[in-house]
Amino acid sequence: MILIRAKVAPSRIHGMGLHAVNHTPRGTPIWRFLPGFDHVFTPEQFEALPELVREHTRWFCFVSKVDHAVILSGDHACFINHSDDPNTGAPEGAAVPVTTVALRDIEAGEEITCDYGAYDADTPWKLGEVPPHAALGAGWPRCGR
Repeated sequence: MILIRAKVAPSRIHGMGLHAVNHTPRGTPIWRFLPGFDHVFTPEQFEALPELVREHTRWFCFVSKVDHAVILSGDHACFINHSDDPNTGAPEGAAVPVTTVALRDIEAGEEITCDYGAYDADTPWKLGEVPPHAALGAGWPRCGR
């Protein structure tokens, strides 16, 4: 669940992205999982979904590096794009469940980014490093990461 005002708009990184509406100071909570609003699927539940639903879910979800659960945000958090120099992430030593925070000040209109590799076991698929039909989490851990 996104915790700040944000909007979906064209991205310089990829397709559409999520952009802050207002100035967001460093340390501000940005996202956290909200049961009943956000969705979690076991790998088996994910595989049992109809093909078109799996395709949509995989595009917009992340796959937990802890238990390979498939997490689908119930809002526009799914438009947060990857960056090797992200402006959001988990604070040092964050306890599970993690609340993502602004790692630095984010200006109004700035795209909100994160490092997929910090939490998403499906990062190689999302970044095109494995074939399009590769299994969830294929290629993880990534070489050089």
